[in-house]
Amino acid sequence: MDQTLTLEDQLCFSIYATSMAINRLYKPMLDGMGITYPQYLVLNVLWEQDGRRINEIAARLDLDPSTITPLVKRIEAAGLVNRTRRLDDERSVQVTLTPRGRGLQSESRCLSEALSARAKMPVDQMISLNREMRHLHRALTGEEAGSGSKADSPPLAL
Repeated sequence: MDQTLTLEDQLCFSIYATSMAINRLYKPMLDGMGITYPQYLVLNVLWEQDGRRINEIAARLDLDPSTITPLVKRIEAAGLVNRTRRLDDERSVQVTLTPRGRGLQSESRCLSEALSARAKMPVDQMISLNREMRHLHRALTGEEAGSGSKADSPPLAL
């Protein structure tokens, strides 16, 4: 059966288009907080566990440290985090939240509320969909189901 899939039938396109729609939904709220979506992701990592190194943030977001460093510098300039060289390893930079950065966590709850409202999906359905997406990600990256500490934990944000 040599049938070419339409764009709408391709999972990769559906995920991409959905991601773009979520970013468009979040943008006005993130603008109001003075941060971009990638900066929001970095802050989420620090809200999970403050005081992480650049390479730990990069690993958690599945990005290169060279991508994270400029993001962290910009959110430091905005007064949301502090960067310090570690005394035990001067090549390593530790990132900690400022009180203002910590305060954005409660302010950012509007994002998941807006997503839930716009999607008109019950929270349990959103959680189930997120669980399936995480399962797909682990399968595509070769991670085992229980290898990460966050593999089966509830999502921070929808």
